[in-house]
Amino acid sequence: MDMTTAGDTGLLETLQHEVAVFARRAEQTRLGGVGQVRNSMDRAAYLLLNRLDKEGPMGVKALAASMGIDSSTVTRQVAPLVDTGLVKRTSHPEDGRAVVLQLSPRGLARLDEVRTSRQSLMAELTQEWTPQEREQFCTLLTRFNTALSARQAGQTAPSGEAAPGS
Repeated sequence: MDMTTAGDTGLLETLQHEVAVFARRAEQTRLGGVGQVRNSMDRAAYLLLNRLDKEGPMGVKALAASMGIDSSTVTRQVAPLVDTGLVKRTSHPEDGRAVVLQLSPRGLARLDEVRTSRQSLMAELTQEWTPQEREQFCTLLTRFNTALSARQAGQTAPSGEAAPGS
C-alpha cells in the first residue's frame, strides 16, 4: 500500500537520504564523544551497560528481551564486558543455577565517563540550536526510533510510547 502522495515523494526522498547519511556518519564517528573518551566504547557495549544501569541486574534472557535482540547476541556482546570487569556475573539470589548480569562499579564509572563525553558532543553539535529545537529533535528522533523498533518487532507502537529495545 502506497501511503505517499505526489507532494510527499520529494520530502520522503530527502528524509531517506538524510537518514542514510546520518547512519553512515554515526557509524564512522561512533558518536563517541569528545576528548580522550571519543570512540572508546562501541554501540553494543554502550547500550548493554546503559540498559543494566537503568533496569538493574538481570539474566541474559531478560536483558535480551528488554533490548529486542536474541540471547546468543547478548551472550556474545557481554563476554568482553565481563572480561574487562565492566559487568559482573553473579548467581541469582533465588535460583543459584541462574546467572545474573550486573553493572560493576568500574562499569558504572566507565559508563558515566562515556555518557558525559557523548553529552558534550551533543552540546557541541547543537550549540547553535535553541532549547526548543533540541527538544523537538529529541521528540521526533524518539518517535522515529519507536516506529523503527515497532516495525522490526512486527507491531505498531502507539504514538509517544517506547517500543521494546529502544
